[in-house]
Amino acid sequence: MRARFGTIIVAMLMTSCASPPERRALSSAQQQLVDRMARAGAASIDANGRADGGMSVAGTLEGRAFGIAVPARWNGQAVLFANGYSIPGTPVSVPADPVAKDPSGGFLTAAYKDGFAVGQSAFDKPAMAVKSGVANTLGLRGWFERLGTRRFYLGGASMGGNIVMALIEQHPGAFAGAMSACGVTGDWDSEVGSLVDLRAAYNFYTRGTKYALPGNPDIAANGLSPTPPAGLGFVRTPWLFWQIKKMSGVIADLFKAARADPNGPEARMIARIASVAKADADPASFIFPIMTAMVSMEDMRASFGGVVYGNVGKVYDSPLLDAQEKAALNAGIQRIASDASARAFAVEWHRSTGRFTTPLIAVHNRHDGLVFAQQALLLGQRVRAADNQAHLFQLWAPSLQKDIPGTGLKGWAHCGFNPRQAGVLWTELYRWVESGRKPAAGVY
Repeated sequence: MRARFGTIIVAMLMTSCASPPERRALSSAQQQLVDRMARAGAASIDANGRADGGMSVAGTLEGRAFGIAVPARWNGQAVLFANGYSIPGTPVSVPADPVAKDPSGGFLTAAYKDGFAVGQSAFDKPAMAVKSGVANTLGLRGWFERLGTRRFYLGGASMGGNIVMALIEQHPGAFAGAMSACGVTGDWDSEVGSLVDLRAAYNFYTRGTKYALPGNPDIAANGLSPTPPAGLGFVRTPWLFWQIKKMSGVIADLFKAARADPNGPEARMIARIASVAKADADPASFIFPIMTAMVSMEDMRASFGGVVYGNVGKVYDSPLLDAQEKAALNAGIQRIASDASARAFAVEWHRSTGRFTTPLIAVHNRHDGLVFAQQALLLGQRVRAADNQAHLFQLWAPSLQKDIPGTGLKGWAHCGFNPRQAGVLWTELYRWVESGRKPAAGVY
């Protein structure tokens, strides 16, 4: 779940007008390596020289796209990355050159400069794809291994952070070190529950007002479709713009009204929604989670094999409510039941246990517009319960406010890190693995 509801639109528009990378010839040694890649199982290979003397290689492994960059002086090691959540129905892709277009925000670029090959594999589907993310990342690792690579590092962001947790807990020894940024490092029950509770509370308090969400109000279903009707695939990008604008527009209007009158009914509405849902009273912390729930519930139900989070029997509360208001909330908020099969699948893919032997750096923002601080707290609790603090270095990065596309508002960024910070994460992880000494507090 990277914060891609705004950036994915920009990326889709730029794709059609972006010029292809400049073609550069490969050296004889690079061509020999490409030939070995083909013999190791890669197909549809497109290799291109880089200006720094390295090369990028795009291709497929058993039909799954991959993109890697190999430096001119490759040390024979590799760093793999697992990306975050994307909108259901959007294309499944990875950058052909993961340094020129770094999906990790700088982590891969820093490793590449240290002589590591870097890259990632596409997942089998967009949106919720933890199981295939694990399988396809392992597939890319196995391919590198057939090329002679014997040491691997791992990184992931948002949903990719959950893939990192699954890989190091289910496949001990596969990676020398791992990094999770803004990851779902706890479990999907709590993450999806936060999204659903926020949508449910928003629906309750805005019902009958001009700030009510458009479309289907059922919190167990999509509110609006992220994909156009059959036969209209050619208008996918403007359709997605339109749907996102409809959802974000009413929430943005609510916050603008509240800011115009801090003592007015809109401000009170926001305060109650945030308090009941345990969320920040922040426009991004409303817009991104609610939009995720509005376009993803059907994909989640299909991916998990049912409803993963239910609120039947949950007592919602807030210090802002008197007894009568609390009773009205609990009587009127929508209830949905979870399915045992979905809960079981979510435990496997993936509820963290805190039991792993791979050195792990996990970084979160205390204020994040989509993956909440609760995920960091859950990971820390489970690691302490497993008496495994030696293998976890956990830290908080300063939270960032960013523009929310199309709204004229700013809010807490999801994955609010900059390239310098991402480079520090790589450097500290590499030093930890090489020296055996866990990073010290304050290195960030």
